Amino acid sequence: MRDAVSFLLNGEKRSLRGLSPTTTLLDYLRESEGLCGTKEGCAEGDCGACTVAVGELRDGRVRHLPLNACIQFLPMLEGKSVVTVEKLAGPGRSLHPCQEALVETHGSQCGFCTPGFVMSLYSAYRNETRLDRQGVNDLLAGNLCRCTRNGPNITAAETNHDYQTPAWEAAELAAEKAGLQTLQHDETLALETAGQRCFAPASIENLATIYQRYPDAVLVSGATDVGLWVTKQHRHLETLIHLGRVRELNRVIETDGVLTLGAAVTYSDAFGVLDHHFPEFAELLRPHGDTQVRSAATLGGNLANGSPIGDSPPALIALGAFVVLRAGPHQRRLPLEDFFIDYGRQDRKAGEFVEALEIPLSTPPERLRCYKLSKRFDQDITAVLGCFNIAVDDGQVAAARIVFGGMAATPKRAAAVEAALVGQAWSEASIEAALPRFDADFAPISDMRASADYRLRVAKNLLRKYFHESHAPLAETRLVGRGATISAVAS
Repeated sequence: MRDAVSFLLNGEKRSLRGLSPTTTLLDYLRESEGLCGTKEGCAEGDCGACTVAVGELRDGRVRHLPLNACIQFLPMLEGKSVVTVEKLAGPGRSLHPCQEALVETHGSQCGFCTPGFVMSLYSAYRNETRLDRQGVNDLLAGNLCRCTRNGPNITAAETNHDYQTPAWEAAELAAEKAGLQTLQHDETLALETAGQRCFAPASIENLATIYQRYPDAVLVSGATDVGLWVTKQHRHLETLIHLGRVRELNRVIETDGVLTLGAAVTYSDAFGVLDHHFPEFAELLRPHGDTQVRSAATLGGNLANGSPIGDSPPALIALGAFVVLRAGPHQRRLPLEDFFIDYGRQDRKAGEFVEALEIPLSTPPERLRCYKLSKRFDQDITAVLGCFNIAVDDGQVAAARIVFGGMAATPKRAAAVEAALVGQAWSEASIEAALPRFDADFAPISDMRASADYRLRVAKNLLRKYFHESHAPLAETRLVGRGATISAVAS
């Protein structure tokens, strides 16, 4: 085992001992390194002022991800590199192309948010990702500016690839890759200080052994939720186990008509394969958080969290997904819908963790429809999320999977509505006859996001909408443009 966190910071190796494992990268940069270009705005991963570029080796190349330093714990950086805005300047304090683009498009005013914008642009620039307007909007959705407007920043993002890569940067990138290669290892990182401990294993066997020994440990992958336990709730976490280094949990495998996603696969890494098989599901996830959050958050974490308003479980249940659990050397597999027992409770025994998610690829892409209702488009919590997968054979409903989030204490199928539809003609009359069964399936609550009456009305209207979309072009029922999966208002 290793007892020090090792990573590259602006090209220089750091090996840290004695710090709390819940020390955030933001606090370390500002308080220990004096790198104050990285700003604290919200301390919860929303505003992007603390964005840094985190590099990791992937298939022999360095991939740079824009991440929120405010909710990245130091042990999560093992074997990676961190680049802050201070590193971007060239010889003679010359500007990096990403900085130059912002200057020339007048993208900075007070300057507080500017380093975060620069580092988001830098990540795309370094990954050689040339973006269209939609891609730019996705990239910058997690960087908020209160005084300049986003127009100049969007223009900068659209044009920064027109600037030639500086000659001096090639040597720095080669040194970063070489430095990352020296940091790779298969040992378990084990830290202990001031009554706290943290483990970061590299294999699933070691993870299973450690979790059996510490079944009350907090499992953390992207820390997009757990990070807020520390920064907002000031909770003292005694034992943490970081999952991000476990090779088996980062795999994406497609075999025998099943897509298997390891529990630590991020939304960003899952997006491409989901978009290929189920474009509707991918569009649902596009405004899920922002680029910084999707680069850290995992599908497995969303399931293990068990929130009744999580965005991915309803779509996954509609697709008939299974969850694979592991305790020690033993695995078990169950339908995802059976994993959720009650509010905050899942069918997960002590020392048992989510290993993988299995999605059957038998559903035709056009049959899945996902509708999320929220008060704003990007980065908002669900009021109602309905996902529909209805098979119609020769004019009759052969099978139905109708799943809602935000309507019950868990993601839940509308079993009574499904039963009322199966075997019936796929017609408006059948739809209208099935609608009263929603009252048997759900007794939603009223809260700040929606009233109980609104939620029930919306659920019924979404079934109507699904029916009409099965008979008419989407343009007749959707907003124009990509991302139209997310409904801004009820049907």
